[in-house]
Amino acid sequence: MSKLIIANWKMNPATVEEAVELARATDQEHLIICPPFIFLEELSRIIDKGQLGAQDLFWEGDTGAFTGEISPEELKNLDVTHVIIGHSERRQNLGETNEMVAKKIATAIETGLIPILCVGETLEQKESGHREVVIQEEIAVALDGVESDQPIYIAYEPIWAISTNPNAEPDKPENTLEVISFIKKVVQEVNPEILSQLKFLYGGSVNSKNASEFLQHDEIEGALIGGASLQAEELNKILNEVS
Repeated sequence: MSKLIIANWKMNPATVEEAVELARATDQEHLIICPPFIFLEELSRIIDKGQLGAQDLFWEGDTGAFTGEISPEELKNLDVTHVIIGHSERRQNLGETNEMVAKKIATAIETGLIPILCVGETLEQKESGHREVVIQEEIAVALDGVESDQPIYIAYEPIWAISTNPNAEPDKPENTLEVISFIKKVVQEVNPEILSQLKFLYGGSVNSKNASEFLQHDEIEGALIGGASLQAEELNKILNEVS
């Protein structure tokens, strides 16, 4: 089974030249590069083997008076095929709610973009035993009533494991498998019709040393990679594992 690697560049790199160099050095099958919006047009011209993704979108499907936002139609015009929705940094830093995430999921699907829905718990929520409560609400709100004949990726990214957090360490594969099983149960309850469309990714301090531990499991169909995706040699090692 082929695995999908999502390279979330976050707010990196600093220049178009650096973005082009990194994209050319890592352009492989099974890779979706998700750069900041300002690099999408340039990278759409040079990415050949991989695909292009966006880090977010606005829930209105057309252009309009929404300062600072980007529409799904604008993304499609730049050859974007996938879009990250509900990343923990947007939830935490920008106050993005489950209801906002749900509207973005629906809009992405309506306009033919493949959503990558991010869910996961904080360290406090994990230690207090509220992981399942948090994930259940995120999934139930985001996917209730959704109809799709295309894949919907769900990236489990335990917030405490993300590499930008101090002393972050990746979760264990067995815990990720438990979460995937739990998500399937939630979807079976709220929207069983889309269960066959779901594909699962793991995100949280993934690198070339631990990627195979997660990706060897059939249930984990790819990885959402942050910091390691900005290092060409490191990312290529991960891609070579999945190819």
